[in-house]
Amino acid sequence: MATITGARETHTASPHRPALAMPQRVPARVPGWWRDAVGVAAWLSMLVVVALWMAGGGIQAMGTVPGAFTSLGRLTGLISADLLLIQVLLISRIPMVERVYGHDVLARRHRLVGFWSLNLMLAHLVAIVIGYALAANLNPFVQFWEMTVDYPGMLLALAGTLLLVLVTVTSIRKARKKLRYESWHLLHLYAYLGVGLAIPHQLWTGQEFLTSAFATIYWWGLWIAAVAAIGIWRVGVPLYRTFAHDLRVTAVVRESHDVVSVWMRGRNLLDMPVAAGQFFNWRFLSGPGWSRSHPYSLSAAPTDNTLRITVKDLGDGSHALASVKPGSRVVIEGPYGRLHTGVRTRGLVTLMASGIGISPLRALLEDLPAEPGDVTLLYRARSRADLVLRGELEAIAARTGARVYYLVGRRLPGRPSWLPESAGLLSDAAALAQLVPDIATNDVFLCGADAWMDAARHAAIECGVPAANIHDERFSW
Repeated sequence: MATITGARETHTASPHRPALAMPQRVPARVPGWWRDAVGVAAWLSMLVVVALWMAGGGIQAMGTVPGAFTSLGRLTGLISADLLLIQVLLISRIPMVERVYGHDVLARRHRLVGFWSLNLMLAHLVAIVIGYALAANLNPFVQFWEMTVDYPGMLLALAGTLLLVLVTVTSIRKARKKLRYESWHLLHLYAYLGVGLAIPHQLWTGQEFLTSAFATIYWWGLWIAAVAAIGIWRVGVPLYRTFAHDLRVTAVVRESHDVVSVWMRGRNLLDMPVAAGQFFNWRFLSGPGWSRSHPYSLSAAPTDNTLRITVKDLGDGSHALASVKPGSRVVIEGPYGRLHTGVRTRGLVTLMASGIGISPLRALLEDLPAEPGDVTLLYRARSRADLVLRGELEAIAARTGARVYYLVGRRLPGRPSWLPESAGLLSDAAALAQLVPDIATNDVFLCGADAWMDAARHAAIECGVPAANIHDERFSW
């Protein structure tokens, strides 16, 4: 295959780049039962809610049509509130939850739970209004107006619901594609305000808060846990790490016409649980837009005083990185992600990167403990000019004995594929097996565009790699 070539050429390193970092440490593996424990805890919380509804006379109240609507309205409202708090906890960066699921899986579950929470919240509103209207023999619209203006906390709850509707609508995939990441991120912050506005209504008029001491303790405990998680892991820990490690930009290096690397220096960076392949949410205090964070992976193995990211110009935030001034302070939130050596389960490893997805895999290539021949890197790019960090990859390969192959060319038309156009005579699985004959016994790490990773994952599975041995991180928002 003419477009697939080995890499053993030499390149001159940039004067901004320090010597290659040696592997630092392997993050501890996460016990498998942690994932089950988190899932069981979420389901148990909903069972508790249903039990509280039943203990509060939920079933007995369904003896009449108005009572049935009202009681179902109470139940849907309670489950909606519980899911809303689970949604907050899923994305509050609790270390145990983050480590066991990974940020991309949590983001997808956060979105799914959010959709269900909003749907049940709207069902709660409709059922309660109909139930009350039937009991009072009123027009439902009149009943809704009276509830809104007369019931404690209802105006605030209505405002909160509208904000949550806005956030949910803009989280639908088609809507997200029409928004810049920066705009979507700003809108998404209104979810916190929406949750906060719902609290008074539940506390003042929620019957289930008052049915028993256990109910009161449960609901207050859940609210306090959500607020504490946000305060500690989204605010407190990032601020502490930002000031404790005093991270500053030292250099901005242009790797190609649309890719830059940002080098940063700090102190005692390995006191953080950081590993090659992970990412942070970054804020560079050097101009407009500093208040919005952006997720970028480390593109070099971390050392005790240096970090580096390599970013492609894909939006306002990434475009602004080229003009970040040396000396600028950096605010960090993280590290996050499961694309690190701690998830490795086999001696042999294949790294598959596409485009700027090379960033975390370049760091992994540097950091993976391995004997010569244990690690293979497959790097897909549109052209040779787009093979960023090529000199570093080849220097690492020369030091470690890793095999590096480039797959260069335009996309293969007519089918979703991880291969370039000139390799189209082979199936995705056949090409992978040709490049890595023992692929079935490898751990496989993937990073690239979603569709490309889907094709690469499918090829690896066809070649006999178990799904549990395929590791990826997706940053689509």
